[in-house]
Amino acid sequence: MEVIRGIQNIKPHHRGCVATIGNFDGVHLGHQAILQQVKDKAKELQVPSMLICFEPLPKEYFGHAPARLTRFRERVELLSELGVDLVLCFRFDERTRALTVDKFIGMLTNDIDIKALFVGDDFQFGNDRSGGYQDLVNAGESHNFEVTNLHTLVYESVRVSSTRIRESLAAGAFDEAEEMLGRPYSVTGKVVYGRQLGRTLGAATANIQLHRYRAAVDGVYAVEVEGLDKTYQGVANVGIRPTLDEATPKPILEVHLFDFSQTVYGKTVKVVFRKKIREEKKFKGLDELKSAIAQDVIVARAHFKAKDS
Repeated sequence: MEVIRGIQNIKPHHRGCVATIGNFDGVHLGHQAILQQVKDKAKELQVPSMLICFEPLPKEYFGHAPARLTRFRERVELLSELGVDLVLCFRFDERTRALTVDKFIGMLTNDIDIKALFVGDDFQFGNDRSGGYQDLVNAGESHNFEVTNLHTLVYESVRVSSTRIRESLAAGAFDEAEEMLGRPYSVTGKVVYGRQLGRTLGAATANIQLHRYRAAVDGVYAVEVEGLDKTYQGVANVGIRPTLDEATPKPILEVHLFDFSQTVYGKTVKVVFRKKIREEKKFKGLDELKSAIAQDVIVARAHFKAKDS
């Protein structure tokens, strides 16, 4: 799969594709159903399939973004696994926000030379979201490309959406989130150096930068970690570590692996969330925090033992 950063990097072999437009945060089963339609049409027309998206997400740019299920790199990896040919990513800034309806359609027709487009009938685009589905249908009639209205996927009588998955994760309903994602919820990232405080608390941790405006989960969890010599079980904390009273706290993912003593700085790992143990809280001191971590380990080990029995 090829990632194209901006319309200025469109090459002749990118043109004449079948596309869809959207955030596709999480690349859940609803997204996958859409992408399958795009791929099927692209195969029929013998042209590439394309997802058109924006970074940062428009809601993030306007300062009221929901928590991300996947950061850009994770989305790209998932889209590649699903067999999407091209991802065209626009930087969402003031210039992008100000694009008129006509200029946006012009990019689709002139720069991309789109052959078919899949969007929902509630899709809006252009400055102040002034363009809509019917504008695209009209453009398709004028420029000879098909516009298909997407139908939503339903799980237990409710529409599958990134919002609903976030709600399931917040409630600790990981089985429900997995049903809608089509895979267990996970976070992938690189292990970075931290304050080494975990060693003094009897639970050495691997710190993983989230690279998100907000995390989709927070609290303490039983997790499995992939990407090392084998899959390890452990306890993870997602949050701002309130007990440490850091001046500029940022959400971080800390993982304590059971029965593990290797050095893993710089390695990329996948943390799979299995069970919520408790909310993150501020303790009176490090001794109380150490005691809580020890109890978290007991709960997590019991969960995995019960699961394996």
